[in-house]
Amino acid sequence: MATMTLSEAGLKELAGHEGIVLTRYRDVVGVWTLGIGHTKSAGPPNPATFTGTLTLTDALNLFRKDLKKYIDAVNAVVTVKVSQTEFDALVSFHFNTGGIKKASLVKSLNAGDRAKAAKEFMNWSKPASIIDRRKKERKLFETGAYSNGGKATQFPADAAGNVLVGKGKSITLP
Repeated sequence: MATMTLSEAGLKELAGHEGIVLTRYRDVVGVWTLGIGHTKSAGPPNPATFTGTLTLTDALNLFRKDLKKYIDAVNAVVTVKVSQTEFDALVSFHFNTGGIKKASLVKSLNAGDRAKAAKEFMNWSKPASIIDRRKKERKLFETGAYSNGGKATQFPADAAGNVLVGKGKSITLP
């Protein structure tokens, strides 16, 4: 089976789920983060010591680099042929959960039961704030419909690393 990669539409969909902050910020559990979900564990730059501001292009390039291990992991566990939109949904799921190797949805997919696999996206719906994202991933997997229209929300953060959610603005990704 051919190795797949994330499509540009899939990258934009995933960025839309994550949001973009061009300066360092603390994520919901307090981890210093940069750009689109980039943490120290992904490699340089270290968000805890980063003092600059990324351009949108820099943030997207860093995101592409960070996504490689998630793309590789999905390719490693999926043993059946999947469509591009199914693959994009699986990469988004894995980027968010890190659970592709143990997810029952992969077992169902590999057993040929796509309908059951689609339903099992919702097994990963904690915290409650993630349910909307999971529904969008399931919809992409089931119907091939991207949800974000190539848009993402770009947020500012203050000097302490607090994301200023109320000041986010919707942007069209290049």
